[in-house]
Amino acid sequence: MVADQQAQAAQQSVPVVEAKNVLNSGDSGEDTSCIRGCCKSSQIRLNVPKAEFLLSQPLAEGSESTVYRASYQDQTVAAKKPKLATAEDINRFHKELQLLLELDHPNIAPLRAARAHPPDYITVFPLFEKGNLAEALHEREWKPTGTATLEIALQVAKALRYVHAKGFVHRDLKPANVLLDENYNAFLSDFGLAIQANQIEHFSKSWKAVGKPTGGFHKRFLVGTFYYMAPEVLKKEVATTKADVYSYAITINELATRTIPYSDRYTDAQCHTVLEMDYSEQQLAAAITVDQLRPVLMTAASRAPPGLASIIERCWHSDPLQRPELEEVIQELDFLKAELARNQAAESGAEMGAEGRVKGTEQTDWRQAAEASVSLGEGTKELASAAVVPAETERKDGTERGYRPTVASGVFETKGARDRMEDTHVAMQDLGGLDGVHLFGIFDGHRGAEAAEFAASAVPRHVYKSLKEGRSAEDALVATFTRTDEQFRREVDARRVLRRGGGKDWHPGCTAVAALVIDDKLVVANAGDCRAVLCRNGKAVQITKDHIAEDPTERARVEAAGGIVEWRVDTWRVGQAAIQVTRSIGDGDLKPAVTAFPEVSAIELTEEDEFLIIASDGLWDVVSNEEALAFVYDTVKDPFLVGKRLATEAITNRLSGDNLTIVIAFLRPVSTFERVY
Repeated sequence: MVADQQAQAAQQSVPVVEAKNVLNSGDSGEDTSCIRGCCKSSQIRLNVPKAEFLLSQPLAEGSESTVYRASYQDQTVAAKKPKLATAEDINRFHKELQLLLELDHPNIAPLRAARAHPPDYITVFPLFEKGNLAEALHEREWKPTGTATLEIALQVAKALRYVHAKGFVHRDLKPANVLLDENYNAFLSDFGLAIQANQIEHFSKSWKAVGKPTGGFHKRFLVGTFYYMAPEVLKKEVATTKADVYSYAITINELATRTIPYSDRYTDAQCHTVLEMDYSEQQLAAAITVDQLRPVLMTAASRAPPGLASIIERCWHSDPLQRPELEEVIQELDFLKAELARNQAAESGAEMGAEGRVKGTEQTDWRQAAEASVSLGEGTKELASAAVVPAETERKDGTERGYRPTVASGVFETKGARDRMEDTHVAMQDLGGLDGVHLFGIFDGHRGAEAAEFAASAVPRHVYKSLKEGRSAEDALVATFTRTDEQFRREVDARRVLRRGGGKDWHPGCTAVAALVIDDKLVVANAGDCRAVLCRNGKAVQITKDHIAEDPTERARVEAAGGIVEWRVDTWRVGQAAIQVTRSIGDGDLKPAVTAFPEVSAIELTEEDEFLIIASDGLWDVVSNEEALAFVYDTVKDPFLVGKRLATEAITNRLSGDNLTIVIAFLRPVSTFERVY
């Protein structure tokens, strides 16, 4: 009754927006027009009697509307019933209906019918059985393949390009507004906040509230969903179609990472966001607009092609003018899709050699090559499926093991200022089912990412195998480093003939640090300039030594082994390759002087040991050990967020120019809501 009265009032006092009747129906019959006459169609019924709808259970409910599973003309459909409290709400319903009648695109949810008469306003759409993208990712925990990720990214981009070509800005693009059919094709939906692009400046200047956001963030002058709002929207500046491009980037990154923005969690139930843990809404808005904070960018570990990350970064640029046009985005996505198809075809058709190496393609999967090089024994294919081995209750000297740390770990990685990511890592608690055995490691590639990729797979397999053979942790790590180096260099030699020009100058390498926690014992092996720092009773204990040519001892060792060390430009460098590190995995042209033999340290852990920081040199070049500890103390005790804050400090405030990977391992129980010890 109230809605009916408001509708009548709206007809009398609110100006009617001119209809955009693309279908140009000559039929002015009651069934083909809304009550105002501003919405008309010759193909879609707009005054369906209420009796023809049979609404059943709600599918979703938001601040603007409720969507029901319904029956219409013997078909199961989705019926959207808006919540109309004011004449302005009814105006907005008619504007959205006008827009829906104009839209005709294969990746936009099509309008099937409507009831645009009081007191029951309803719009009818096909029922998308797979729900929306947010539900698929965070409730059903769907893991899209690289191909599926690119296909959805393309479909949404094409739908959005079409909307912009029609002269509209969507203003609420997010995974919850991307529907999926049974084949996981994407359909853009929910145009309740859409507005004509030529009206944006008027609305921005007047700052008239034009609807409640659908994502839980509502300030009087803002519309949209907070996590997906462009910086210029948060700053109340004129928002153009480029604001949609920004929202598109956040959405596609969420698809690629399966991670809720500004969090490290996959599901809503697990989610501890930056907003909840360390930021107020105002602080997060400031971080997005001023500090250019963004969600964690997809990495090489994602199933999506790495080239997608570059598109995402350009689309969420802080300057709207620097964001690409959707036509350019679509062209790049088409290229990535074709390239992925070629690579998959090459891999599926590649001939396997006697040693399990792929022949006939230069696109080597280095992790797969490492797995083929390190056999774990008959019947054991994956570390995760290995049998559980009870922890020893006694040390080898016969004394009992007492203290056992409570380990909680997390990793943050970013390519930083570099064009590509060459770091990899491992973070495995209860390695292969070995109770109380935890392995953490970072592999910082140079002259390519191949060595780091290989090591990330080979190192945990070698460690596991060595421990199962009864080796001590120290011996296991030494054997792991040297064997990984030998196997990788053999793999490179086998591939060299496949490279253009014979690959005579192709000698990729990586530095490596690996830490084993076995009950109350911490053993760390290091070759290169990654670093491990232990926080013991509030003090920084540097466990590793930086193996760089600047160190006189390392410089003398290299020269004694026949290597050449020269001062070049700003520091001491090794060989013709001019690398700074003196120990590494790979770098075949610099062997044996640049050895893979690690320095190993062992520490007995006690209750005084609070956490372990392992990081690549991109952090330690600009942050001291003591400063790193201070940041951990002053950040919520979530390992991922601690790593992210350290990386943000290094890149944004201290201008680190390198890739960064940071592993944080807490060694005693902490609360994720605890900010300071």
